[in-house]
Amino acid sequence: MEKLIITAAICGAEVTKEQNPAVPYTIEELVNEAYLSYLMGASIIHLHVRRDDGTPTQDSNRFKLAHEAIQKACPGVIIQFSTGGAVGMTIEERLDATKLCPEMATLDCGSVNFGGDEVFINTENDIIHVAKTLQERSIKPECEVFEKGHLDSLLRLHKKGLIQGPLHIGLVLGVNGGMSGELRDFHFMRESIPSNATWSVAGIGKYEFPLAEAAIIHGGHVRVGLEDNLFIEKGVLAKSNAELVAKVVKMARSYGRSIATPEEARQILRIKE
Repeated sequence: MEKLIITAAICGAEVTKEQNPAVPYTIEELVNEAYLSYLMGASIIHLHVRRDDGTPTQDSNRFKLAHEAIQKACPGVIIQFSTGGAVGMTIEERLDATKLCPEMATLDCGSVNFGGDEVFINTENDIIHVAKTLQERSIKPECEVFEKGHLDSLLRLHKKGLIQGPLHIGLVLGVNGGMSGELRDFHFMRESIPSNATWSVAGIGKYEFPLAEAAIIHGGHVRVGLEDNLFIEKGVLAKSNAELVAKVVKMARSYGRSIATPEEARQILRIKE
């Protein structure tokens, strides 16, 4: 079976130190979390950035500081920028950091109700605009889908030539307002992915490790991190992102699946150098 690519989603835009003190805000904290995750086996760092007070930002200058520092600390690691930003940001604000032309960035393929009055808006025109921008900047997209309609939209736009292949699809399951992280729904989504696409799964909260195990078994890849889940086990806060990565590495080895290096991940994902 193909080697396992592990993505570490180290901070996100919504989780806080009040929820878990290990959530990184400063550049130094981001670099430390990225480095320890890289040492444990993460070949991709999924990057949001914060101001020092924890406020999320898509400012390219802040991303530049984090990007350069992580590259220096983690030689060869793939740094995947978020274009999701935080709820309420405009699409141009969310795209600002892509001016730095990282190797990878996310492409959100639909809107989601996040709870209360929060709506994560991605219109069809937004999706097409982000896809075009990433293509123009030679950035490999990870096409994030939160439910089946998102996946169907992605495949329709890909068929029209508006989203370029080869596709790498990120299943984000268990989000409030999206598809659940139950194994029934995981298999429904997995079986809808074209055979020539690569895919990864991010299980939110309690779904993180059950879905990581399912992805390992069924030939997909895995995203874990404090952005998605604050606990190493029920009721026990994770001490770091690296602890979450290490748990997936141990799980993968128990199934006889090797961990991909960053260079092997580039080959698997067909990232152009």
